[in-house]
Amino acid sequence: MSDQTGGTARPRIQELSQKAKAGDLIGLAQLLTLLEREGPSSFEQLPELLSPHQMAFRVGITGPPGAGKSTLIGRLIAEFRAQGKKVGVLAVDPSSPFTKGAVLGDRIRYHEHFNDPGVFIRSLGSRGSLGGLSSSAYLMVRAFDLAGFDIVLLETVGVGQTELDIMNVADWVAVVLVPESGDSIQGMKAGLLEIADTFIVNKGDRPGADTFLRELEASMHLDPRAPSVPVPIMKTTATSGEGVKDLTTKILGEASRSGAGTWRDERVGLERLQAEAKALLRAASEREIERRTKTIQSAADFIREFRIKI
Repeated sequence: MSDQTGGTARPRIQELSQKAKAGDLIGLAQLLTLLEREGPSSFEQLPELLSPHQMAFRVGITGPPGAGKSTLIGRLIAEFRAQGKKVGVLAVDPSSPFTKGAVLGDRIRYHEHFNDPGVFIRSLGSRGSLGGLSSSAYLMVRAFDLAGFDIVLLETVGVGQTELDIMNVADWVAVVLVPESGDSIQGMKAGLLEIADTFIVNKGDRPGADTFLRELEASMHLDPRAPSVPVPIMKTTATSGEGVKDLTTKILGEASRSGAGTWRDERVGLERLQAEAKALLRAASEREIERRTKTIQSAADFIREFRIKI
């Protein structure tokens, strides 16, 4: 970081954190942008990120494209707000593998909640991360703790074998499927079994929904990799709101759990801390690779970079 930036970053990040704590959503938005720009140095500038006075319960909502995740989250927001909960949303959009840009959808998602001061929505590009979340998400989600949110909903890009970072960020993960997922469930199942705390069969009013639910339940019982305690399966129809209230009750029940071994302990545990460090270090390494690659302008540069002896 240059002296010009470094001289102002610390007071700026502290100023914005105070605004976020006071409920200033513009201040929170600016803080998130600064955290994304500054990266891991933010921990030194704002140590409270690692030890907040309160923790928002992080709910991961993931699943294949077209499962209705955004519609479901919109319904969940309404249910949580009806119960007086302050809700944050971090929605991760796929980034172009060529430009690294993304069509950030916070202006079209959840439009009915734009004017609600108890809701804050932020979109974030995946930046090509193989884990489905950019390293910035690990930093940015911590800001919601400082800002006093009760629930943070993390919507991620599709799910697969390499898109499991959500299990290291969220405290509770819901995998959203639809009746048509039956043909592809076998290919996704190994990853799904690792991350799902609950399966949600959305678009439950479609033909075959109940059959798919039973097939999914049976596959969990028959698969030797499945956890000893079966993963719950719930059915929703997000467009009508059917089943969403039950899902909300389930999430709030998980959030209220206390005692040893619950989500608060896991959040500060060594496994989660190491996973976050790995993601941040990987991102730093990728940036260094990009920088060094761009210095190669000729075959001579290529040879010099790798010290090839001819």
